[in-house]
Amino acid sequence: MEDLNIRKTGQAGHITFTRPKALNALTHEMALALHSALDEWRDDPQVKLVIIDAEGDRAFCAGGDIAAVYRGGLDGNHQIGRDFFRDEYLMNAAIADYPKPVIAFMQGFVMGGGVGVGGHASHRIVGDTTQIAMPESGIGLIPDVGGTWLLAHAPGRIGEFLATTGGRMGAGDAIHAGFADIYLPEDEWPALIERLEQTGDTGEIATTEAPASPLADRDLSAFGGDTIDDIIAALESRSDDTTLKILRRNSPLSMAAGLAMVRAARSDDRIQDALSREYRFTWRATEMGDFLEGVRAQIIDKDRNPKWSADASPEYVEKMLASLGDDELAWEVEA
Repeated sequence: MEDLNIRKTGQAGHITFTRPKALNALTHEMALALHSALDEWRDDPQVKLVIIDAEGDRAFCAGGDIAAVYRGGLDGNHQIGRDFFRDEYLMNAAIADYPKPVIAFMQGFVMGGGVGVGGHASHRIVGDTTQIAMPESGIGLIPDVGGTWLLAHAPGRIGEFLATTGGRMGAGDAIHAGFADIYLPEDEWPALIERLEQTGDTGEIATTEAPASPLADRDLSAFGGDTIDDIIAALESRSDDTTLKILRRNSPLSMAAGLAMVRAARSDDRIQDALSREYRFTWRATEMGDFLEGVRAQIIDKDRNPKWSADASPEYVEKMLASLGDDELAWEVEA
């Protein structure tokens, strides 16, 4: 398809994002095509491993292309978003559980939907330009695409911090937080990709010392608070105005739900559990949350002044995460 270059080269299946002018944003059609390629290669003896990379210097994938979801929600057609999120999450789980190695080369912006692709690969390579984030609380959503699963397994309170602030991670932070595995200078990526295609052997991936992680030395104990209000109070006592400014800018409902979801995911047995919980929120997001207003302010009008109105009480968070009944995300059981 036009936005993805999907091919077999040597002993590798190779998928390249090819819409750099749009920061390789992931559309519904791209999610379906990527999933289909993985299914096709699952039992293909020629394909020993899968490589996922992207054209352009600015982004591996800066997120999901949610314009259609936004327009549908405005028109009262919430099914557009529900279909997109469903198929995207099924693809995310397919990457996480893939029986062959998946190597992701993640340069530039890797956000939201980009984390859903690269963040669940078996070999996650980052470089000096890499900036990874789950910034959904700024648009009235929650860290989805399996983001709550990754955040739940980050050390200490990094998960709560990133979920509520949407903070960005460079290569060192990403490896420390468990969003990446390997640092490699980006000028070495083309040669490595060529070797992987030729040999089909992940042993070609060298280990290089990662940059330092500022997050590793940061005191995030304030994010152990039971609620967002508790976290804000702790930050106020430390006069951490920089972090407070971010929290006061983001959607209260998104932060409260994200906090609850990261903590719930720590008890999950598999990524599918976290994705199902995320889907309950995103299934309702265009109808019952702050999502439409957040997208308007940050992406459509770009006035950066969202008027949040959704209830952020514990009772409403519970309502947003309640079972969808017959609309629950359905998982196929592998034979």
